[in-house]
Amino acid sequence: MEHVPVLLHEAVAALAVQPAGAYVDATFGRGGHARAILHALGPAGRLVAIDRDPAAEHAAAAIDDARFTFARAAFSELDRVLDALDVPLVDGVLLDLGVSSPQLDDAARGFSYRFDGPLDMRMDPTRGESAAELLARADVRELTEVIRDYGEERFAQSIARAIAQARERAPITTTRGLVAVVAQAVGTRTRGDWRQDPAGRTFQALRIAVNRELDEVSAVLPRAVARLAAGGRLAVISFHSLEDRRVKQFIAAASTPFGGDPALARMPLRAAELPQPPLRAVGRAIKPDAAEAARNPRARSAVLRVAERTQAALPVDWPGAPARSATRGGA
Repeated sequence: MEHVPVLLHEAVAALAVQPAGAYVDATFGRGGHARAILHALGPAGRLVAIDRDPAAEHAAAAIDDARFTFARAAFSELDRVLDALDVPLVDGVLLDLGVSSPQLDDAARGFSYRFDGPLDMRMDPTRGESAAELLARADVRELTEVIRDYGEERFAQSIARAIAQARERAPITTTRGLVAVVAQAVGTRTRGDWRQDPAGRTFQALRIAVNRELDEVSAVLPRAVARLAAGGRLAVISFHSLEDRRVKQFIAAASTPFGGDPALARMPLRAAELPQPPLRAVGRAIKPDAAEAARNPRARSAVLRVAERTQAALPVDWPGAPARSATRGGA
């Protein structure tokens, strides 16, 4: 299936693209959002795209545009990428979290329970532990925690025990093999959502664990803010509650004068005396309209949150602040 970028027009509008601005698409994927940002930029604009998937790097090679630069890296490495390009500050950062349609639809990547393939699930198949390797080494307790916490699966312990029993007979190395183990563990117990395969939550959990997706989100958000020039925009599209909760809580904390610290909020200080927040939340969460959800069912769970960088200085311990102050966009 061709990748259809979710909330395309809404995300580009949220960035409030300036023709001569510098922007980061930190989740290039197959370039849908990147091409729309390039279209909105003028001749002096600049776009830096980041993705750790080698297939994304291949797709980026097709964009022949002097304003465009691609870097193969995890998006948590955003500050390292911008340092290497001599780009201290930018006018906007876009994050489109989760897995893309081409990744899901490629059986060889092992992301989907719908196809038989090797149980890999790595965004970058050249680095880190595959899902099969995780299943082979983790004990029942760790498997239970992963499936429960990252898949929000109420049968997590039963599934973890079934995995441990099955791997004693033979390694679980394929997607179909894992689907069969989960189906046996869950059996005919009511799930409450008959639209989803019984293995769906387990696959989500393993994918998140293998790619450290929630840790990546927590790492990149403050680093992205540190790279925004005053008035610059942060736009984040999430696809499940675990991601969206972290994004929502981060923006809320970074948009309050007391940084979400209740002890500081109770101190007898005038509002003007409180540390001013580095972010200002922009509008409410944006979701796909009915027409987009009908065209692209994978868009149904998407949530776009937007924030704007204020003039306030960052706290001294803020992660990812550039080593020097300079003009946006670099040389």
